[in-house]
Amino acid sequence: MTVNGIAYLEFHCEDARKYAAQLRDGYGFTVAAAPGRHPEDLTRVIARQGDITLVLTSAAAPDHPINTFVARHGDGVAVLALRCDDAEDATEQARAAVARGATATGDTGIEGFGDLTLRFVGADDPLLSGPEPVPGGPLREIDHLAICLPAGTLRPAVRHSVGALGFRIIFREYLEVGDQAMDSTVVQSPCGGITLTLIEPDPTREPGQIDRFLEAHGGAGVQHLAYRTDDIAGAVRDLTARDVAFLTTPGAYYDSLADRLGATGIPVGTLRELDLLVDQDHGGQLFQIFTRSTHPRNTFFQELIERRGADTFGSANIKALYEAVERERGDL
Repeated sequence: MTVNGIAYLEFHCEDARKYAAQLRDGYGFTVAAAPGRHPEDLTRVIARQGDITLVLTSAAAPDHPINTFVARHGDGVAVLALRCDDAEDATEQARAAVARGATATGDTGIEGFGDLTLRFVGADDPLLSGPEPVPGGPLREIDHLAICLPAGTLRPAVRHSVGALGFRIIFREYLEVGDQAMDSTVVQSPCGGITLTLIEPDPTREPGQIDRFLEAHGGAGVQHLAYRTDDIAGAVRDLTARDVAFLTTPGAYYDSLADRLGATGIPVGTLRELDLLVDQDHGGQLFQIFTRSTHPRNTFFQELIERRGADTFGSANIKALYEAVERERGDL
């Protein structure tokens, strides 16, 4: 099986056109009706920017599976479409591997995590022929997806990623924040184009944001998407001007940066001004920031990330996210 990257993410939405307008106005996506013929009871819109393709789908019939998904989880990522040289062969191989692991399969691909479906598509998939993105958008590609899992299901999810998809483990961490704790494992496709951060709470510790996500979302699912940019400072200024709101960072964080990391690729004054976080690994530095959630259930948000040599996840990255969300709730 050869997986070449993310073809697109499909969101199931209460109102696809409304969601598309938010992506257009807030994040600079180019949006248009999806090409090809679709069932009359479906509304399908394509949103594109850089190498990012998002498919937004809503259904008219109350009992349609899309509305069942939305009723259970709210608007969210329902399909991760994986681009392959031979989609049919990839599907057969993945289903065979899943069957050996005694895990149920779906009709259009394989089951992923909770209600997230993994779909294998070729270059001829009609949803890939949507509108050409307007040049100059701040977002370049999907850096990673963060997926929250119920306690006790992280190891099976990792085995699923490795066995059915051929992914490899690139990072593990057990993170403690106050009385809360979680386990995380990052898996990546051999091509490096797909990275999944899989997270489960530690049930022996106090409930935290992962537990709250699982309760509000109704089980496992995508907590956030990270969009890679080549200029995070410019991207934050652009999106802020479009009324996208970001999480803030305490000033003390920047007071200790020089002692923790030494010189940073973006001046500390700019980091402080824009509430940007910075971390580094063996390859270099990365800069990130998280948006405030606008989801009615507060279960989904976005991340911007710029990599300057860093190709994995420094230990402070996931902790920074965890603490940022806790600060937003006033729990830290």
